[in-house]
Amino acid sequence: MKIGIIGAGRMAQAIAQLSLRAGHECMISNSRGPQTLKAIAEAVGCEKGTVETAADFGDLVVAALHLQQFRAIPPEQTKGKVVLNPQNYFPQFGAMSELDSGAWTTAEILANHLSQSNVVKAVNSILVEDLIPDARPQGSPDRRALPIAGDCDLSKKETKRFLSDIGYDCVDAGKLSDGWRFERYRPVYCVSLNAAELNAALQETKRNSFVPDGHWRSV
Repeated sequence: MKIGIIGAGRMAQAIAQLSLRAGHECMISNSRGPQTLKAIAEAVGCEKGTVETAADFGDLVVAALHLQQFRAIPPEQTKGKVVLNPQNYFPQFGAMSELDSGAWTTAEILANHLSQSNVVKAVNSILVEDLIPDARPQGSPDRRALPIAGDCDLSKKETKRFLSDIGYDCVDAGKLSDGWRFERYRPVYCVSLNAAELNAALQETKRNSFVPDGHWRSV
């Protein structure tokens, strides 16, 4: 499978490395153009391109950039594709009233922009520095699980398959509107759990279930 990544930061590079390890093709991109990505692409071992060419390249597209930059993801090139949303909301990069009020989830922000794509919330609930070290082969007793949310069952199935390829089990948390259950400040956010533990914790998470930032350090 071809993985097109919009972004070239730490999360983008980690997903690219795991994708290549799993046998997928991969292209990273940024707004400044592929000429600025030569060193990163060579270090990772992936292809480089513009945002548009990466989106067009990918059978599956990953939005690995700040949530506030969501408009940079091209609707035309991602039409009909699965787009993974690993983004979290950090107000210091720009306040968003829909999120401050709780009216929308982070994934719904992106899905509203990409109305003809199949957005799946995924890979947001793990620290970037843990993404490569915590990956395990399928069947490993200490395999970590990651939560996902989405409105298309086929897209979630494809996402589960991709996550399994790169080293993770998966727990379906429901629709995009249920994605708040594993956003920032929620109990499961960035906590290492297996599938059974994660499923139970997601079920226990209520609208008023909030934890301090960095709580995973004490879990």
